[in-house]
Amino acid sequence: MIQLNRRHFLQGAGASGATCALASILPGSLAAIEKQPLKGVSSEVASICEMCSTRCPIKARIVDGKNVFISGNKEAKSFGGKVCARGGAGHSLLYDPQRLVKPLKRVGERGEGKWAEISWDEAYQFIAQKLTAIKQQHGAESIAFSSKSGSLDGHVFHLAKALGTPNTFTHASTCPGGYVIAAKAMFGTKMKRDLGNSKYIINFGHNIYEGINMSETRGMMQAQMDKGAKLVVFEPRFSVVADKADEWHAIRPGTDVSVALAICHVLINDNLYDKLFIEQYVVGFDEFAAEVKQYTPEWAESVSDVSASAIRRIAHEYASHAPHAVVDFGHRATFTPEEFDMRRAIYAANILIGNIERKGGIYMGKKASSYNKLAGEQVAPELAKPGVKDMPEITAKRIDQVDKQFKLMWSSGGIYQSIIDASLDAKPYQLKAWIMSRTNPMQTLTDRAKVEQSLKALELVVCCDLYISETAAYADIILPESTYLERDEEIFDKSGKNPAYYVRQRAVETIGETRPSWQIFKDLGEALGLEQYYPWENIETLQLMQLNRDHNLLKHIKKLGYVSYGKPLMLREPSMVKEFVDAYANARHVDHDGTFATAMKFKTPSGKIELTSAQVEDMAPGRGVIKHRPVHLKQADELYFIQGKVAVHTNGATHNVPLLSNLMSSNAIWIHPITAGRLNIHSGDAVQLTSSVGSEEGTALVTPGIRQDTVFAYMGFGSKNKELVRATGKGIHCGNLLPNSVAPICGMNLHTTGVKLAKI
Repeated sequence: MIQLNRRHFLQGAGASGATCALASILPGSLAAIEKQPLKGVSSEVASICEMCSTRCPIKARIVDGKNVFISGNKEAKSFGGKVCARGGAGHSLLYDPQRLVKPLKRVGERGEGKWAEISWDEAYQFIAQKLTAIKQQHGAESIAFSSKSGSLDGHVFHLAKALGTPNTFTHASTCPGGYVIAAKAMFGTKMKRDLGNSKYIINFGHNIYEGINMSETRGMMQAQMDKGAKLVVFEPRFSVVADKADEWHAIRPGTDVSVALAICHVLINDNLYDKLFIEQYVVGFDEFAAEVKQYTPEWAESVSDVSASAIRRIAHEYASHAPHAVVDFGHRATFTPEEFDMRRAIYAANILIGNIERKGGIYMGKKASSYNKLAGEQVAPELAKPGVKDMPEITAKRIDQVDKQFKLMWSSGGIYQSIIDASLDAKPYQLKAWIMSRTNPMQTLTDRAKVEQSLKALELVVCCDLYISETAAYADIILPESTYLERDEEIFDKSGKNPAYYVRQRAVETIGETRPSWQIFKDLGEALGLEQYYPWENIETLQLMQLNRDHNLLKHIKKLGYVSYGKPLMLREPSMVKEFVDAYANARHVDHDGTFATAMKFKTPSGKIELTSAQVEDMAPGRGVIKHRPVHLKQADELYFIQGKVAVHTNGATHNVPLLSNLMSSNAIWIHPITAGRLNIHSGDAVQLTSSVGSEEGTALVTPGIRQDTVFAYMGFGSKNKELVRATGKGIHCGNLLPNSVAPICGMNLHTTGVKLAKI
């Protein structure tokens, strides 16, 4: 019998069998990583994690020259100086013998898995020659660029602008776009939630106890454990957040909007809303109130399966805790075609109790420029935007600009899946090349078969990544990016209730020949003859440009890693406003009610919060008012198929990381006992899911924690390329079951469909 202790676990993380398997695909290409001693830049370096999109502040140090110990940065108080399981596994990614360390060129057919190592100069020249020829023959607009949003997109999109294409896309339409665009329409900007100070939280499937955002997750834990906040969850399955809730309501998939509208109905009909706040800061209330009059709790019960009495009671409980209560606007919930109005209905429930800029409610980020104006002095340094003169004027329309209903999305990440139609069907015109940075549309977009067809149809596909991801397996050139532990980046704004900045710094010297993305796309730009658009020599030059050449400030930020300025401020919270004016003698004059409420600025056409939007009505007639529209997600003989995030993985990005792969390598299919009983299915049985676009085989997990009419699987598994050795063929591939459909206004890639279940 072998005892598995921590030492054995760590030793087993880089399984030698997997290394040999990949070595057979890339002979001799991975020796640079295996057994190489690590060299630390410092005994301890403050930096930023990148094992998920939250990007928590961290500190990292070398242990005995062969491992990296990663902890949270205690300067970032709301993050608690902690990291999650993914964050703690960063060293496993760094030292993985399967990650890329040299550029690769395809030498077989696309997707065949035949590669040759090449030099960086060869890679740049190949790409530059192809892009130049495509631009000359078809125009720069025939080239699309896409990137995971956040710290990674700035440099690749800068190259796109310098080249002259308007077609840049983030992952927004596959994940956060719904709530971002809804906020943009109603408030004119993104909104943040103050979960830690909330006394009553209504949650529509935002499972932040698995899809962890360290700051917000800790905030909700604090609210529940320390402050006794009540948590009510509406979700089709018994997730971790449902398990930790006071109430779980197994809502029918795709019907969240009906319950949100019914809550609004009760708030208005029973005079529980904040009339003064509505009068002063909101437009479109009368139209909204007239619309929601029909959406009674009894009606919502018939749509959602949530009892009318529960909806009415919850609305009253929620209102009784106003304004220190919140309906969480979520990340992704149960995925309905009416994603935009679902998010607007959730925001409306917040607006009605006047929790905007109040503790426990929702608020706008306080960046240095606006914060300093309120203080009447320079409390926080303001970041400069390194400007580049005479960037090319782009006149071509984006490929997602054919329908003006998506207008709000054009500058917020774009409709990612529009690349598919433009590649395959020349709608609205033909794409010829696709340049990607750390994005994996074969996993995150829907209808995998169509994505594969589009990749094969293009003249040039380039991927910048850490592994040969499922998408990179179809590239012509793969550019190996350094891991976050091996690279420096510019200063990033992390402002919340007060201004804050943080910076990513190298913790170890680079392994192999990988390069940071800022250098990769600068070098590629220069290979394209675009040197004039890169006035910075290196990353420190760029950092100093951001900080107006303040060397001492740069040293200070680098030393701490995370710096916060001033006092936390919410404009309508009297106690916070008092502390603010006591601290700053030249602060803005306080309103008669002891707040800064009159300082609230909303970047909407009306200058106020818009419960009903003339702008949206112009974009899409009939959609200016928030309303319920019936949706059809499955056939009568099908089950709903839904997905979600798991705490030890990040979508389709971490399944080949050794430690995380060992923690969870596959995704079982959740099936209710009654549903399983009809088909004689037991836990562990092999089962098949079949949808309108694909079929997947997986393993059953029979559990009462799911509706009878629904099956569930964690997303990101089941990769189909042989290069991603640990992840290939493990579990079901959700994208292979999901048809390619687009939600109105926000353009979301829908993640709910109907499937047939069968025992194998």
